[in-house]
Amino acid sequence: MEVKNFEVWDYVVFAALFVISSGIGVFFAIRERKKATSREFLVGGRQMTFGPVALSLTASFMSAVTVLGTPAEVYRFGASFIVFFIAYAFVIIFTSELFLPVFYRSGITSTYEYLQLRFNKPVRYAATAIYILQTILYTGVVVYAPALALNQVTGFDLWGSVFATGIVCTFYCTLGGLKAVVWTDAFQMVVMTVGFLTVLIRGSADAGGLHNVLEQSANGSRLNIFDFDVDPLRRHTFWTISVGGTFTWLGIYGVNQSTIQRCISCKTEKHAKLALYFNLLGLWVILACAVFSGLIMYSHFKDCDPWTSGIISAPDQLMPYFVMELFATMPGLPGLFVACAFSGTLSTVAASINALATVTFEDFVKSCFPHLSDKLSTWMSKGLCLLFGVICTSMAVAASLLGSVVQAALSIHGMCGGPMLGLFSLGILFPFVNWKGALGGLLTGIILSFWVAIGALIYPAPTSKTWPLPLSTDQCVPSNVTESVPPLLSSRPAIAETWYALSYLYYSAVGCLGCMAAGVIISFATGHQKGKDIQPLLIRPVCNLFCFWSKKYKTLCSCGVQHDSGTEQENLENGSTWKQGDESVLRNGLRRESLVHVPGYEPKDKNYDNMALEKITHF
Repeated sequence: MEVKNFEVWDYVVFAALFVISSGIGVFFAIRERKKATSREFLVGGRQMTFGPVALSLTASFMSAVTVLGTPAEVYRFGASFIVFFIAYAFVIIFTSELFLPVFYRSGITSTYEYLQLRFNKPVRYAATAIYILQTILYTGVVVYAPALALNQVTGFDLWGSVFATGIVCTFYCTLGGLKAVVWTDAFQMVVMTVGFLTVLIRGSADAGGLHNVLEQSANGSRLNIFDFDVDPLRRHTFWTISVGGTFTWLGIYGVNQSTIQRCISCKTEKHAKLALYFNLLGLWVILACAVFSGLIMYSHFKDCDPWTSGIISAPDQLMPYFVMELFATMPGLPGLFVACAFSGTLSTVAASINALATVTFEDFVKSCFPHLSDKLSTWMSKGLCLLFGVICTSMAVAASLLGSVVQAALSIHGMCGGPMLGLFSLGILFPFVNWKGALGGLLTGIILSFWVAIGALIYPAPTSKTWPLPLSTDQCVPSNVTESVPPLLSSRPAIAETWYALSYLYYSAVGCLGCMAAGVIISFATGHQKGKDIQPLLIRPVCNLFCFWSKKYKTLCSCGVQHDSGTEQENLENGSTWKQGDESVLRNGLRRESLVHVPGYEPKDKNYDNMALEKITHF
């Protein structure tokens, strides 16, 4: 393969991204130096507004996996990826209306702190350990995959880009904390959007207009979006993406520390919800850009596929190769696209490092050393950022074994995120579930999701379920063409044709539903949790929606939780106040001598406000 090297202007544009990102970290380190508390460092003093948080959320999860992987998926398998529009909408609605209110009103910093308040310490520590493993693995994929693709296509140094990413992210996370991460993400989101738009405008013009792109894509069966086949073994159908994708991304958004940490950094619950809903618009924009980039790329390569012809060695190299061809005579623009890809990488890695530092500090360090001074806490938080920056960068080495970047990333989230989603759902939705059910359910979900995922890695799904749409090499140079045939499968057990062949988007659903089913059964078998022992703020009795006509049935569904003490149930549903000092005040399981920091309610605005939290913490 001919490697097309960067020119001077490409390096200038790319380097500007790293310089500005580092500069934001330095700016916040200087600006916030007098507010040297771990709370200020890890959650931005809980005074962020929804705008930058929304951009940060979008940038954090629309990583280089999206920039490079999604267009390649669309190029090979068609535009059915656009059905993620539906999954994203459900995910944001469930997160903002179901999970966020519980986390926000509890005044927690680590989402796993909730698990101790609802269950006990072992459940909290088990969940934290799984999250740390999941995030380190995922971050390794995010760092390594784009670096490898860009190296093989553009000649950009592989390990240079890997270590530059790790060093810059660690630098501005360690210096500026969450505020630096959020504002840097906002800047990187703009870079990602500009990079995509540049490719879309130039690519559609090169193809003779968007109409030609759509016509050629339709002729190549790339616009057969709505495939309603219910077969769960099919890689991408309407159901695997809309249902499986909802479970997968709900594990990423609804209960993920990186997401919730940004939301609870907002100054009011209303701002947190607005951040999520505006983030949904950002997710839709980036998804649309990625899907149309894949269609434009197909239009460009419809007569000579560089993958099956042997010009490139992996599908993840398609987008960089396309960009280098598209902008061959326009110095600086390839550098802009690389900056776009690495913006996704930087934002995701920075979010991961900050979240890892937060859960480790809150769940382990403060548990062992509860009386640390503010200064020592801040320095320890920075030390954890540095440590996890090194670990995540090093983990990139293992990512080369995981295949397609999109499938690898979502499989990791499914394997770990599904059981975690099930665990939090047990705590929030089912008041009768006890700690034994929670721990047993988590273990069951992990076993099921890892079983199916590892089995699929050893015994890949049948090609009839995963083989790409037709790709032509008619116009390729004959000497370069290599015939692409489905791989021959050796002797396989019967389970490999069913259980191991399950679509990777269902891994999260398997883990989540397995966790919830086991948790409910174990809880009833071991003696269910008594409702009177559960603080009302820790659950969201969604079943009340189906029993709104009867106070008797609402009480029954609440399993004895004292929601209707006075008017507290109505207050919670309408966003009204939880009075400090009465029986509904949540007590922190870690520090039982002090009240948990419950954000206050502002009747005038009908909204919860983090200012009350700050007053309590400084009382």
